[in-house]
Amino acid sequence: MNYEKIEKAARTRTTVKNVIVYTFLTFWAVMVLFPFYWMLLTSVKSYGSYNSEYIPKFFTLSPTLQNYVDAFTTVPLGQYFLNTLIFTVATTAIMLIVIVPAAFAFARLNFRGKNALFTLFLSLMMIPNELVIITNYTTITNLDMRNTFLGLILPSVTSVFYIYLLKENFAQIPDELYYAAKVDGTSDLKYLLRVMLPICKPTIITVTILKVIECWNSYVWPRLVTDDPAYYLVSNGIQEIRENGFGRENIPAMMAAVVVISVPLIVLFLIFRKKIMEGVARGGTKG
Repeated sequence: MNYEKIEKAARTRTTVKNVIVYTFLTFWAVMVLFPFYWMLLTSVKSYGSYNSEYIPKFFTLSPTLQNYVDAFTTVPLGQYFLNTLIFTVATTAIMLIVIVPAAFAFARLNFRGKNALFTLFLSLMMIPNELVIITNYTTITNLDMRNTFLGLILPSVTSVFYIYLLKENFAQIPDELYYAAKVDGTSDLKYLLRVMLPICKPTIITVTILKVIECWNSYVWPRLVTDDPAYYLVSNGIQEIRENGFGRENIPAMMAAVVVISVPLIVLFLIFRKKIMEGVARGGTKG
């Protein structure tokens, strides 16, 4: 009988604990998702109905898609999308070509000064971004690469953090696989492509997606190095939309443009969310 009481009390405590935890998580989810809901709601309100609301309403009975039409016809949002796509794809592809061999070298190859060089690489993360931006801006300007895709892309083609993340992931692969491959006459490049990359695929996907998000949301550097609207990205194109497109007062049209810009990243995350979590978990696991 006492065991039944103890078991019942344990179940009660577990139930109360779960209720508290899920209540907190629900509240937190509402807090996080509410700005997105408000952005979407505002984007389907007409300009007149939005301005006539002295007290903001949390719903609308007359939604409209005119704001989305205006987002593509009033300003060259399609051109901003194309520029951002070129910038994102090119930067991410070149970055992978740079960081994967670097991470492999630090994880598997033995050469003099490897640890000192890797420590130096990590110390670069301590440098404030403002100093890097100033140096990059001076270099790109001296090379006459302002208002070019090359000037946009080059400063973003490497990342010490991603090299570190991949290096830690590569280091978890047993050394016996590498030695066995060398006995079979496999080159380092073939071992990297056929063994290490397939094993570390979740981390590679995670790094790729994080870089895509970083490029898509990039604002300071593109705004600094480009003043030609032909090279504007969606992030700094928003400012152009606000100043010379819809105007400061047309908030619904602005929200429609923001929704259109945000959708690709949201869809990307929803598709690869499991891979992202798996890749981050693998990067933090000690082998």
